[in-house]
This record gives sequence, C-alpha cells and structure tokens, in this order.
Amino acid sequence: MEKLKDLREENFLYQKDMAKILNIKRSTYTSYEIGRDQIPIKHLNKLCQYFNISIDYAFGLTNTKNYENNRPTIIREKTAERLKELRLEYELTQEDIAKELNTSRSTRTGYEYGKYQIPALFLYAIAKKYHYSIDYLLGKIDYNPLKK
Repeated sequence: MEKLKDLREENFLYQKDMAKILNIKRSTYTSYEIGRDQIPIKHLNKLCQYFNISIDYAFGLTNTKNYENNRPTIIREKTAERLKELRLEYELTQEDIAKELNTSRSTRTGYEYGKYQIPALFLYAIAKKYHYSIDYLLGKIDYNPLKK
C-alpha cells in the first residue's frame, strides 16, 4: 500500500518504527508496504489511529484526513450489519458480492454475519465501487461521507 510509505516518510519514520508501532517484525511491515502481503485491517486501523487519519484517507478514497466523532475501534457487528445494508441497497445477492470479491459465498456470508473480519482490500473494492466509506462500514463513524 503506497500510502503507508508516504505516511512513514512524511513523519520521518523508518520501517522499524512502523513495525514497533504495530508490534510486528520489520520484515512483516515491509511486506505490507511493498504490497507483497495485505495489511490486516486491525494493523491498518492502528496506524490510522497513530497518525490521526481515517482509513478512507489512507486508501485515497477522500482528501478528508479524519472524520468528526471517529471511534478508535472497529465494531465487527456493525461491519456485518452495514455489509448487509449495502448488499440490500444495491439489490445484490451474497453470491453477487462473492463473485465480485473472488471469494466463496460461505466466506462472504461469514463477513456479513460477523464470523470473520473482512480483509482491507475487499473493503476497499466495495468502498470504491459502491461509494461506501470504509470507516462507516467498520462502525468507526455513523454516517457515510462518500455516499453520492
């Protein structure tokens, strides 16, 4: 994720500093920064909290650095509820979404029922296509600032 490197460099930090913030190995952080591995949403959230930015901003979905009343934690139950809300709003089946994300219907159903935490890149794909805020989907804010 290119934005990670930009944030790190703008704040005069090294990869080892970022790894320390996340309590992971430097090599693990490096693999996130260069895109070899997907950054887990919990790590991305932690970095966004550290830099006081929204996840939407980190993904380049908005130029707004942070939202008013932004909660620090992800609420999995809200994520499940809002994923279902989005699906119903666009009259999609769980299978439709699973195909778009190139995942199984059962895995997608697990996201919608809060059994699994949806990966950051899946959230990005959904947010980009349907104009939904990732911060909203994760329950960090109570409104969707990206809604058109």
